[in-house]
Parts: sequence; structure tokens; C-alpha cells
Amino acid sequence: MRLGLQIIHFNYPNIYQHVRELAQATEEAGFYSLWTMDHFFQMEMVGGADQPMLEAYTMLGYLAALTQRVKLGALVTGVVYRHPGFLVKQIATLDTLSNGRAYLGMGAAWYEREAVGLGFPYPSTKTRFEQLEETLQIIHQMWKGDRTPFNGKHYTLPEPLNNPLPIQQPPLMIGGAGENKTLRMVAQYADATNLFAEGVTTVQHKLNVLRQHCDNLGRDYDSIEKTLLASGSTKGSGLQDAINLCHQYAPLGITHIIFNQDDYHDLSALRDWLNGLSEATANL
Repeated sequence: MRLGLQIIHFNYPNIYQHVRELAQATEEAGFYSLWTMDHFFQMEMVGGADQPMLEAYTMLGYLAALTQRVKLGALVTGVVYRHPGFLVKQIATLDTLSNGRAYLGMGAAWYEREAVGLGFPYPSTKTRFEQLEETLQIIHQMWKGDRTPFNGKHYTLPEPLNNPLPIQQPPLMIGGAGENKTLRMVAQYADATNLFAEGVTTVQHKLNVLRQHCDNLGRDYDSIEKTLLASGSTKGSGLQDAINLCHQYAPLGITHIIFNQDDYHDLSALRDWLNGLSEATANL
């Protein structure tokens, strides 16, 4: 089982020091991946917009300099926040300077307050999904080094030059569980899917839907990495709960679980949790 940690809180007395130590502890524990959120305001369900929030790709560059092995990505990049040509350049830069450790997480965006508050266009859900699909097409074209002009409904790139190309082709992960649009795009464009840990029955159903889309499109279902976003805690039975969760979802074909860690201030307890989870799932 691959393990990941997503950093979702930034209300520390010293943000710089805490993020640095958290990144180093994650890598030292042998975790596979480390993630930011692509938000500008803190989410309402986590603490609200008045709490601190760092910009995702600036932070990923910092994390790349702090680490040597762990994979890095945003879970997930909101399509409305960056022109796709600029996003591809950001990812190519991150992958180059991290020596081939970038993931590219993509989604249709959902946090209307932050978009409107900072003046980003925030069109309808239908339009955002159209933009997402065009962005996915542009990503694939630019990663191949194809400079053919791209003329879409929402984006026009007269010369989509991408030099340097990334060291690897960063795995393209689509976040979300919408059965008609999101999972179809996973089957058509993505290397990985990211689902919520909503229960074994629900996740199995979503994977069945993804398999059907793969069959319809002629895509090898097994070629798609199945990842899950879950919550973790260092308190009480939190470590054992996380271990149990990994064992519950592994039989479904989930091979990579990314945890939000809510007990984030006590770094000593968090290190113990990271190390304990890594050791307990090493052979899963």
C-alpha cells in the first residue's frame, strides 16, 4: 500500500518551520506522496476562510527543495485558477526541479467563495467541466511536445510550446466521483483516480462505474491507479483506525491512500503516527 499525506492546516505559530518539519517527517517515515490543496481560502468545513492558506504551487516548489524521494502534487488543481498553458509549465518546472517527482491532480473546482472573493471567473458547473476536458486535452498534447495550435471552445493556444519537457510524464490524477462526467474523464485521460473514503460499498460502486467507462472506451482498467482520500488522527485509536482502513480498501484494488491529518500541531505524535502506519502497512 502506498501512503500519502495531505497538508490541510496552516494555522501554526511558525508556518515556515512547521511545514518544513512536517515534510521532512513524512519523507523520513517512508510515505510515498505529499500533497497540498489548491485553495486560496481555507475550506469552511476545516476552519473557515479567515484561517491561513498557502498557495499550492509555490508551496510545492518549497517542498521539492526540502525532500528527495517523496512524490509531490496538489489534490487537486482547480481548473478555473490557471490557464492550462501556464499550468503545464508549472508542472514541467516542478517535475524538473524535483527530479521527476510531480503528480498533476486536476478537478473542476468547487469553492465558489474563494473564486468570487479573489476575482476569478467562476462559470457554471457545465462550463467548468468543459474547461476541464479541454485542459486535459492540452496537457496530453503539450506533454508530447506537440506544438500544433490548440483551438477549443474555451481555450486557444496558438503555439503550445513546452520546453523543457518534464523528466517523467507526471501521473495525471482526476479527483472526484461523479459517475457521468468525472469518472468518464478518468477512463479517457487520467493515470489515476482519487475517490473519497465514503465506505467500502460506495467506493466499490464507483470503481465498478469506472470499469464500465473503461470498457466503453477500450481503456485498460488495471492501468489506472486507484487512490483514496481519508482522514487520520493521532488521538486514541487513530493509528489502528488508519491501519484498519488500509486493510478494508486494499481488496478493492485501492493501492494508494492519502490521509488528511487533523492533529497537526503535535509533531512528535504525528511522527509516531506516520512511522507506525508506514510500518504496519509495509507488506499490504
